[in-house]
Amino acid sequence: MTLPAEPLSATDYEFLWYIPNTVEPGHRGDDTVDGWGTLDYSVDLALRAERHGWGGALIGTGWGRPDTFTVATAVAARTTKFTPLVAIRPGYWHPAHFASAAATLDQLSGGRLFINIVSGTDNLAAYGDGEFDKSRRYDRTREFLQVVRRLWRDEDVTYSGEHFRVEHSTVTPRPFGAEYGRHPRLYFGGASTAAEADVQLFWGEPLDGIAERIDRLTTLSDTLGRVHPPLEFGLRVTTLIRDSSAEAWRAAEAKIASIAGKPDLHGSGQGPAVGQQRLLDLANRGEVLDSCLYTAPGRVGGGGAGTTWLVGSAAEVATALARYAELGIRHFVLSDTPYQSEVARVGDQLLPLLRNPAPLAR
Repeated sequence: MTLPAEPLSATDYEFLWYIPNTVEPGHRGDDTVDGWGTLDYSVDLALRAERHGWGGALIGTGWGRPDTFTVATAVAARTTKFTPLVAIRPGYWHPAHFASAAATLDQLSGGRLFINIVSGTDNLAAYGDGEFDKSRRYDRTREFLQVVRRLWRDEDVTYSGEHFRVEHSTVTPRPFGAEYGRHPRLYFGGASTAAEADVQLFWGEPLDGIAERIDRLTTLSDTLGRVHPPLEFGLRVTTLIRDSSAEAWRAAEAKIASIAGKPDLHGSGQGPAVGQQRLLDLANRGEVLDSCLYTAPGRVGGGGAGTTWLVGSAAEVATALARYAELGIRHFVLSDTPYQSEVARVGDQLLPLLRNPAPLAR
């Protein structure tokens, strides 16, 4: 078995889990019913993540779901090391309001906050966002990030753009460590804001597609005149692992059979976004791509990180993830269901192999 070129050390790489944020149970086949959607359930997942080696977890967003920032604040107050990756939407937030809220949570938690900026489809009209033009939403996101960055860094900020305006605005308190140039890390999934994000987050696509996009985004970042530290890259994907490859594939096929034909309760009803459609189209290339990237979930209603899965033994999935790391991926947001049991299984069996590749030689 081929070993990773270098250890994926805890200091160089970020490993995050996922906390579902829906009112209704059953998210991506999770069988939890009692306590679903409560603070105790979310805190329990966060504490399990702390105990099993994760740096934090992504908390999703969408209208008709609990407010993500409120959930993240409550969870941060009941944990000590856990860092929430909070998904938020420009249009739902004004940049000055968001910059203040985020700086406050970041300061109160001692720097435990990451931000995932989402510009994809949602029930925009339900919360008063009248910007339906996709290209303008991305332009607006770029302005949003520019305003937020300035408010986190500077005092007495005046900004006049096409979408946002602030006059003599100062955020108090500042982000934790702002005097040293630190601020909450900004993740994003769209190419057009490569000059403003800190981390470009990809779905679980094949290695060749990820390599091409990293190359293109690196070039685009330079073309757009990036003034921030070099753009980093992350991967958001489902990881289904078992003690053996055969057991993992049996579990994957059983899970596909159980969710086939069930309605998608969490879709936007507006058709798939470009990135989502690209994931769905992968099934046309084959059911298994690269070494263990399973495309069948997309055929039975999987969306987002549930569209493709990395399936196999812990060693096989670790090797697959190491191949992404060789392309330049440094941030990994992983998950599987049931969330409560898999945060422990994946944390205990997979993360040690990623942080120390020696066990892969066994």
